[in-house]
Amino acid sequence: MHSIAHMDLDTFFVSCERLLDSRLNNRPILIGGTSDRGVVAACSYEARKFGVHSAMPMRLARQLCPEAVVIKGDSGTYTKYSKLVTDVIADTVPLYEKSSIDEFYLDLTGMDRFFGTYKLASELRQRIMRETGLPISFGLSENKTVSKIATGQAKPNNQMQIDYGQEKGFLAPLSVRKIPMVGEKTYKTLCDLGVKRIKTMQDMPMELMERVFGKNGTMLWRKANGIDTSPVVQYTERKSISTERTFDRDTTDVEKLRAILMAMAENLAFQLRRGERVTACVTVRVRYSDFQTESMQKRISYTAADHNLLPLVKELFDNLYSRRILVRLIGVKFSHLVQGGHQIDLFEDEERIINLYQAMDKMRDKYGDRAVVRAAGLGAKTLGRFNPFNGEPPPLLAHRKQ
Repeated sequence: MHSIAHMDLDTFFVSCERLLDSRLNNRPILIGGTSDRGVVAACSYEARKFGVHSAMPMRLARQLCPEAVVIKGDSGTYTKYSKLVTDVIADTVPLYEKSSIDEFYLDLTGMDRFFGTYKLASELRQRIMRETGLPISFGLSENKTVSKIATGQAKPNNQMQIDYGQEKGFLAPLSVRKIPMVGEKTYKTLCDLGVKRIKTMQDMPMELMERVFGKNGTMLWRKANGIDTSPVVQYTERKSISTERTFDRDTTDVEKLRAILMAMAENLAFQLRRGERVTACVTVRVRYSDFQTESMQKRISYTAADHNLLPLVKELFDNLYSRRILVRLIGVKFSHLVQGGHQIDLFEDEERIINLYQAMDKMRDKYGDRAVVRAAGLGAKTLGRFNPFNGEPPPLLAHRKQ
């Protein structure tokens, strides 16, 4: 029998801001793009009472809650506090998974022989609050899905244990929206089927769910019945994705090198968004014809947005490529990845930019990774005199694969 705890920092960005300024306590707070075209990255419970939620246009959020304090937010601050919590967990639990900047799964299996898993999780929660000042909630059960739902039921700033064998009974009266993989589209389809409570889904044949939702239907049915065998995956800080290109003929064509780097970086950014991840570190690598290899990296606020990553890749390359001799290989790497693709950029993006990326990525999912490419990645001859880094969104060239 397994014992999995799910811990989630309550309104994490808001809690961090309140640590820095106690005058924000008990006030409605909106964090995100501060212009009318910005979006809400996070909001306090006080603001949620007015119908405000994350990813809502800031203009609408202000209309719903005109008394709210609007804060741009600072990824560096939130990353620092996230690391403080991670360090406390790492010091206490041998196996844990950091699934996002403010969310953790802990495998406490076997710990009951020494402490009692609920007692251990409770003491860890108290230690986190004591040492960081941040409120945190947890759910404890035999698997990740039930524990995550239990955390949601325990909030704000509380804890809950679901005993072994009680999973179905705990889930039955809850809305199907509580199941982690149920989004707006899936919820609408379920409502059309007359399925609004998890109990109704539990009573349905699994085959019916599979006919309606394909393989996801089976997964939904299993989660509704409290069945989840997915393991806690050991957290490692330096997860990364990268790509590189070795040239048939060594080159000093700087415009060609830049164009290839842009195409590589754009594709990696798409891979981040498709995997619902964001990066906090960018590295550019250059290998010369004499096989000497140099690299340069820069830490950044978490993002998966082209307009943040591509200019940085260009900047790193321009600073790195100083020898002006033949180049044999170039490469790009995004590292320090965490879950978070639902927010392309936490505080800078405007609604039109988010809509642009969603449209681009939808075309790529349907027609292939290169179905939509930026002009910057097509080479100097195609670009003409266009400067893709003048602060404006680059033009897009789209084609459908035959």
